[in-house]
Amino acid sequence: MLDFGSLDESTQFLDQQEENTGPVTIINTFVAPEGKEDEVLAAWTDDAAYMKKAGGLLSAQLYRGIGGSRLFTNVAVWQSTEHLRAAFRTPEFATHLEHYPAGTVAFPHLYQKFAVEGVCEGEQ
Repeated sequence: MLDFGSLDESTQFLDQQEENTGPVTIINTFVAPEGKEDEVLAAWTDDAAYMKKAGGLLSAQLYRGIGGSRLFTNVAVWQSTEHLRAAFRTPEFATHLEHYPAGTVAFPHLYQKFAVEGVCEGEQ
């Protein structure tokens, strides 16, 4: 079963989903239990297939830590928080969370592109 952690205690992932905006990017880092990296990868692959069918997912990319790291980071762009909420709050998706090996911890957070003049473009 997947456990959820928070990188920013002042802004919880579930609360972020309540803001109606878009597009949004979810950056979710998973910590796999030692020796269970393949099981985490299989569970994430199943999740990603479900999310692609749910509607509103614009892109997804998985990153894997190097040098023996047990970290995976998913970067997925959604059309809106409404689309993300709809996909996350189904009973079907809840069953997907049970496929992660015990001890797996995920740290999801929502972001929007942020403009920094002369460096990068953003949504605002």
